Amino acid sequence: MALQQLEHADDHMQECIDNCLEAAQVCEWCADACAGEGDEMARCIRLCRDVADIASLHARFMARNSGYHRELGELCADLCEECAAECEQHDHEHCQACAEVLPECAESCREMASA
Repeated sequence: MALQQLEHADDHMQECIDNCLEAAQVCEWCADACAGEGDEMARCIRLCRDVADIASLHARFMARNSGYHRELGELCADLCEECAAECEQHDHEHCQACAEVLPECAESCREMASA
């Protein structure tokens, strides 16, 4: 069954799942690329890895209609915002991609958390 076919996933939930999966992907790319940039990227790497883990977990919680996905959505939104702020400080293409993608994920996670 494709995620788009989940009976409990309305358009907002599906959008949030998609945003979380995109955030996880871009953060994995960024963390990997930052590893080759030197020690000054340590905070960026840690935040990107945290977002990748939490965003993918949040997507899975929504997919299974977990009763805890709202709480996890708040955490995911907070981490996305913090990571985006960190990535905005760096000129690397991968960091700029994170800074572009993560605010949308944070917004949709906050919407899901408050629904």
